[in-house]
Amino acid sequence: MGGKQGPRPNSLSFDASSGLKDHMLVKGFKNDYAKFSAYGKGAYAGKRHAWWPRRHVRSVVFTFALLGFFFLLDSFMYSYFDPTFLKNGPTPAYAPRDLNAENEEIERGPVMYSRLVQMASFSLAKIDHEKNVTEFWKETHPEAAAWKPCANRNQKRDAKNTTGFILVSANGGLNQQRVAVCNAVAVASLLNATLVIPKFLYSNVWKDPSQFSDIYQEETFMNMLKDDVDIVKELPLHLRSTDFEAVGSLITDADLSKEATPDEYIRNISPILSRNGVVHFLGFGNRLGFESVPSHLQKLRCKCNFHALKFVPKIQKLATLLVKRITKYGASRSLLDRQLLGSFIPTERVEAANPSKYLALHLRFEVDMVAYSMCDFGGGERERTQLQAYREEHFPLLLERLKKAKPPSPEELRKMGRCPLTPEEAALVLASLGFDRGTYIYLAGSQIYGGESRMLPLVNLYPNLVTKEDLLSPTELEPFRNFSSQLAALDFIACGVSDVFAITDSGSQLSSLVSGFRTYYGGGDAPTLRPSKKRLAAILQENSTITWHSFEKRVRKMIKEGQRVRLRRPGRSIYRQPRCRDCMCSDDQ
Repeated sequence: MGGKQGPRPNSLSFDASSGLKDHMLVKGFKNDYAKFSAYGKGAYAGKRHAWWPRRHVRSVVFTFALLGFFFLLDSFMYSYFDPTFLKNGPTPAYAPRDLNAENEEIERGPVMYSRLVQMASFSLAKIDHEKNVTEFWKETHPEAAAWKPCANRNQKRDAKNTTGFILVSANGGLNQQRVAVCNAVAVASLLNATLVIPKFLYSNVWKDPSQFSDIYQEETFMNMLKDDVDIVKELPLHLRSTDFEAVGSLITDADLSKEATPDEYIRNISPILSRNGVVHFLGFGNRLGFESVPSHLQKLRCKCNFHALKFVPKIQKLATLLVKRITKYGASRSLLDRQLLGSFIPTERVEAANPSKYLALHLRFEVDMVAYSMCDFGGGERERTQLQAYREEHFPLLLERLKKAKPPSPEELRKMGRCPLTPEEAALVLASLGFDRGTYIYLAGSQIYGGESRMLPLVNLYPNLVTKEDLLSPTELEPFRNFSSQLAALDFIACGVSDVFAITDSGSQLSSLVSGFRTYYGGGDAPTLRPSKKRLAAILQENSTITWHSFEKRVRKMIKEGQRVRLRRPGRSIYRQPRCRDCMCSDDQ
C-alpha cells in the first residue's frame, strides 16, 4: 500500500476540493481571536454600571465575575468547535465560499482522543497569545548542511558495443514509475544495453494515459545521461514488430525476484538479451534491490532521479503559480525551488508584502489504505461494516490469507505501528510541536476516508488548510483533468519546496521520494517531520491520563530523533536516503 501516491476512486472517499473548502480560508483566514476575549467585554460592561450605588458593589462584582466565567467558557468552546477562530494569515488567490451555515450541519465524526484535542486547543490559544514560533520550522540538526549534491559528476564509461535494447513498460502511478525509470537506467548500464525511453502502462485504477514525454523532459533526460548509458526514443525498425513473448524476451514481475540483485540480471537476463537483441520488462515494479549494487550503479540511480528527470514546462509553470499563491513570494528561495520549478521561478529577489511559510502534509488516510490496515479508527459498527465490504470487493486475496492465520487484533496492530495516522492524530502531532493555529498547511492528495466529519479535528485546530484545488482555478486545472500522474506531480513539487514537509506514512512512495529530494537539495534547511507510528501509539495509549506538557515533550523527542543525520543503511532506498558516498558529498571528502 505504501507504494501508491493516491487513493482508488470509490464511493467512500472524500473529495477535498469540495469538502475541505467548507472549513477553511473563510474571509481571509479570519480575525485575531483577541477580539473575542471576555476581558474587553467585561471592561466595557464595568463602565456602563459604574454609576450604581455603593451598596450594590458586591452584587456587581459577583455578576461580572460570573459573566467573565461564561465568556471564557464561550471563548474556549468557540475556539474548539469553530474553525474560523484564527489569527490573520495568508490568503490564497481562490478562497472558497463562506458556508458557515452548512458547516453547522456536518455530522461530527469519531474523535478518538477528545481530551488531548481539547488540551491542544488550549495550547494553540496560548501560542497565539504569546506569539511563540516553533523551532521545527528549521532543521533541528545543523550538521545536515554538511552534505551536498554531487551525483551529476561524470563517471568514466568503458566504450563497448551495445548488447541489445531494453524496453520497459512501467506500472503504477507517478512515483512508482519514476523509481522504475531510474532502475531501468541502472539495469541498462549493468547489461551494457541501450535503453528505450520507458513506456507507462495504462492502469484501471489511475486511468491516466500519460506517457514519459507528458511528464518529463525527454531531451534533458537523454542529454543528462548520455555519458552513462545509451538512450533512444524508439526501438529500431527491425525490432518493432517482434513478438516478445514468442521469442522469450518478455520478462514480467513473476520472472524476477522482488529487489533482485545485479547477479540475477547477469545470470538470467543477459543471455536473453544476447540471443534476441531485445528484452521487454513488463511491470518492473521494485525489480532492482539496493543490496550488493556496485557504487557506480547507485550513483547512476541518483543522477537519474535527482538530475535527469525534470518535469515538463507545463507542470513546472502551473506548480510555480501554485507555490506563489501559497507563499505570496515570486522568487526562488532555495536550490529546491530551482530544481523543481525550473526557469519559471526567477532567481532574483522580489519584494513581497507578507511572504508566508507553509507546511506540506501528506496525509495517507485513503479508504484503500485504511481498509487494508485492518485497524480500528473509532467509527464503531458502521465503520467496520463499510471497510469489510471494501475488502471483499478490492482485497479478496487479503481475506483469503486471513482465513488461514489468525490476524493480530486492531489493538495489537496499533501497538506495532501498523495503523495509518488519522487526521486527528496528525493534528495532535503538529500542535505538540508548537505550530500555531494560523499555520498555512498544504494537503497533498485529495481524498480522505470519512470525509468532512473525519477531517474536523484537524481543520478545527488548523483552519488554514488548502489543496491544489483551492489555490488553482478550474480553468487552470482543466488541462490536468483525467491525468492523475500530472496532478500528482503538482503535489510532488508543492511538498518538495515547502518550508516543512510532514509525513504520516514513511512507506509511501511520494513521501519517500519527496523526503529524499529535500535531503539531497535542501542544504540542511528543508526539515521533514517523520513521526514513528509505533512510538506515537504508545504515547497516545496514555491519552486519558497524560498531561499536555508530557505529551509535547515525548512527541518532540520522537521527531528530533527521526531528524538525526544518518548515513543510508544497507538495503535502504537510495531515492529516500541519498546521504551516502554513492550519491552525495560531505565537507570532509
